[in-house]
Amino acid sequence: MSGSLILRVRAALSAIKDPRSGRNIVAAGAVGGLSAGEDGKVRFTLDVPDGDRRAAESLLKAAEDAAKAVPGVTSVSAVATAHSKGAKPQEPPRGGHDNPFGLKQKPRIETAGEALSGVKAMIAIASGKGGVGKSTVAANLAVSLSARGLKAGLLDADIYGPSLPTLFGIDQKPEMRDGKIVPFEAFGVKLMSIGFLLDPDQAVAWRGPMVMGALRQLMSDVDWGDLDILLVDTPPGTGDAHISLIQSKKLSGAVIVSTPQEMALADVRRGVQLFRQTETPVIGVIENMAWLEGPDGSKQFLFGEGGAERAAKDLGVPFLGPVPLYPDLRQASDDGQPVAATEHPAAKVFDRLAEDIAKFAKLG
Repeated sequence: MSGSLILRVRAALSAIKDPRSGRNIVAAGAVGGLSAGEDGKVRFTLDVPDGDRRAAESLLKAAEDAAKAVPGVTSVSAVATAHSKGAKPQEPPRGGHDNPFGLKQKPRIETAGEALSGVKAMIAIASGKGGVGKSTVAANLAVSLSARGLKAGLLDADIYGPSLPTLFGIDQKPEMRDGKIVPFEAFGVKLMSIGFLLDPDQAVAWRGPMVMGALRQLMSDVDWGDLDILLVDTPPGTGDAHISLIQSKKLSGAVIVSTPQEMALADVRRGVQLFRQTETPVIGVIENMAWLEGPDGSKQFLFGEGGAERAAKDLGVPFLGPVPLYPDLRQASDDGQPVAATEHPAAKVFDRLAEDIAKFAKLG
């Protein structure tokens, strides 16, 4: 329900005009962090006019009233944000909400999607909650897809917690070519992350509109070239980033990553429902950290047994398979050496999963 409720609330908010731009507040990028719980509680931030208290309060009240009027909404928590002269969030000096990197402006996510004309398939790697190893799975899947002879790319869309620089051992700034960012390439995969563009020791203090602007530009202002497949490592949860990717009209499908325990599986169900409500094909569910294998071949099910497989069956979506918990997989990730590029037993696991994804995208 939460996915469809988000869409209905976004539609209601789209009826409100932003006095600064003349566009509606959603198109203007003023609405950020929009989320909706199964209990109907809606939360979002609203970028309001700075220095004009009356206009700010009026805009916030209009947005709250519009959201409250949506069927299924039980309560609304909206927070007004505005640029403060004393605040110094981490942002390049030339940018704005829609253009945080100071490059050519892409105000619409649809425009960003059109820029990916050379990408045959774009697949979201998603999880309902954090801490399930989604980014590690995404990185190794990308390497496995490349090893199968495909032109593969990986976009780290987690603006607040980018992990791709660590997973591939890259601590450099990318170059620019003809006004576009040149992605790094490692293990045969083209790579881009906001972590390549910002100071890793400084927290990202961006509001929702800037986050969405960053995502748009990571899609449109990067020289991806021709790719068979682009994996998008999405933020945990089911928020604005996922809706924006769906609205780009380039998303071919989604893979849900989960651990077996029930707390994670509840979020899997929400993730599947979000993609279903937006008519995005769910390729299947991967159960990460499925078990710890002992030296004698015995299996210890540390987080429960087979939970993701059962959830997939209950939801009527394919179960792509388990990924065991390998202690050295964590070390390899910290070292920037994806195990899919080695002779590690996990490489065969990721190769099989990559084969299923390639078949879905009609690339294998």
